[in-house]
Amino acid sequence: MKPTVEPTLSHAGAALRHRTMAEAALEQLREAIILGELLPGTPLRLEDLARSLGMSISPIREAVRQLEALGLAEHVPHHGAKVVPLEIEELRELFSIRLVLETMAVRRAAELFGPEDEQAARSHLIELDGARRGGDARVAVRAHTAFHFTLYEAARSGWLLRLIRPAWDSCERYRPVLLGTGGSPQDRHAELDRDLLGACATRDPDRAAAALHAHLELASDIYEVELAGRSIFAF
Repeated sequence: MKPTVEPTLSHAGAALRHRTMAEAALEQLREAIILGELLPGTPLRLEDLARSLGMSISPIREAVRQLEALGLAEHVPHHGAKVVPLEIEELRELFSIRLVLETMAVRRAAELFGPEDEQAARSHLIELDGARRGGDARVAVRAHTAFHFTLYEAARSGWLLRLIRPAWDSCERYRPVLLGTGGSPQDRHAELDRDLLGACATRDPDRAAAALHAHLELASDIYEVELAGRSIFAF
């Protein structure tokens, strides 16, 4: 009988290192797309990315697969992957999906919200405000995402988180303009974030749902030209 080979710690360590490097590559590439450093249509050549990130091809390949799963990249036969452009009708669909899922999440969060949730969310808002004032778009995007997902995690539903994340990531590349240093949409965005947190902290699901809807509707001001003056939710 052929002896069974048990996995060794070195094998487990190698797998962990690969996964960790792939996750790091994914985060860097995701942010580059969100911040417009990798524009729609940009080819994602594995060799070039591996060289720029100082990694081997293997974790880069896995990261690009994950970008495709998130809807941020697409595979083109015989050409490899490229950054996906987001059409306005697809954007409408994504926002409508987000409205349903994230409304469910904030309603549940408002019912279950605890002091530790409020403290964590407020710390992210403070970081977001500082990043906005300092003009650091990368930190602002990270803090904004952390704030919202602190609220969604308070809903205590792993399924909701798994469903919300892909739609959120696909819309994320249009968000940096909302996190700038000033202007009417940016100030309104910050106000709505505070209102959303206040609604959850006071355990008011209706107010939380209304704040979220207004938060997503604010996109209409940003995409005014593409939307021809219509709401983001108008089909």
